[in-house]
Amino acid sequence: MPRLPSLAPFLALCAACSSPELRWEMEPDAALALHRDGELVWRFAYGQDRAKPCFHPLALPGGRTLTLDAPADHSWHHGLWFSWKLIDGVNYWEPAADGRPAGRSSWTVQSLDGRPDGSAQLELALEYGPRERPAVLRERRVIDVHAPAADGSFAIDWDARFLALADCVLDRTPPPGEPKGQVNGGYAGLALRLVNLADRDACSAAGPAVWNASDRARAVAAAFEYGGVLDGEPCGVAVLDHPSNPRAPTAWYAVRSTAMSFFCAAWLVPGVKRLTTGEEFRLRYRVIVHPGRWDAGRLRAESAAYGANPP
Repeated sequence: MPRLPSLAPFLALCAACSSPELRWEMEPDAALALHRDGELVWRFAYGQDRAKPCFHPLALPGGRTLTLDAPADHSWHHGLWFSWKLIDGVNYWEPAADGRPAGRSSWTVQSLDGRPDGSAQLELALEYGPRERPAVLRERRVIDVHAPAADGSFAIDWDARFLALADCVLDRTPPPGEPKGQVNGGYAGLALRLVNLADRDACSAAGPAVWNASDRARAVAAAFEYGGVLDGEPCGVAVLDHPSNPRAPTAWYAVRSTAMSFFCAAWLVPGVKRLTTGEEFRLRYRVIVHPGRWDAGRLRAESAAYGANPP
């Protein structure tokens, strides 16, 4: 079970909030959420009844929720979340016939630190392994959520350090261009399932997205943006790939179908990753929830600012 701080620091935190419109909500063994002006800004769910820890909702002022959690068409999509696809051929993404993935993702909450200004740091220890067998991969995840800005925008810095506990192979559904390649191949890693915004479109730091006949887009770039119009207001979510990441700039995979708005930092698109026991690597991303529409120029500027942070 997660190791959680006592409720006392959160009660003190609420009393000490520097701004009366900010309020923390703690659900023991389940979630931490930030409210502003009576509206939910974000909620991080980590209960052991979940398939994966995730952020949902991610929202902008006016109650504009940008994410979906466990929609009927893909119940294994969880707002903003991270999942490998295949490790040693075992599936960690989609559930098996009994409703759970064949690959086990387990986690322990190390700390949840909400602050009076509305920023927070969340730390988790995770392990990945086949059910009923020892873990083959370990992760230390530190998530820094920035305080919301005046316009409601906020950033989430995602920092994951991985350690191979045994020789293993990180793999995915083959993408187009590979033997048995599929139009949806390559997905795995940090992903977002969004509501179906009006006037949806996407772009990368390299330029506007090019959608194929199957409503898919791919890019290799330092950043990717998916946006549209929600309740009459333009908005979107951008993800920046840190330049220190292996394989940077990363590959991106996006879907804009009738049923789905989805994109991910598809780190495994270039090829499988073979790890030897004791091998380590680190993946860092910045997620920005924002009003307005962003273009490639804005993404390049934001990416440069993020990349200036030392690894």
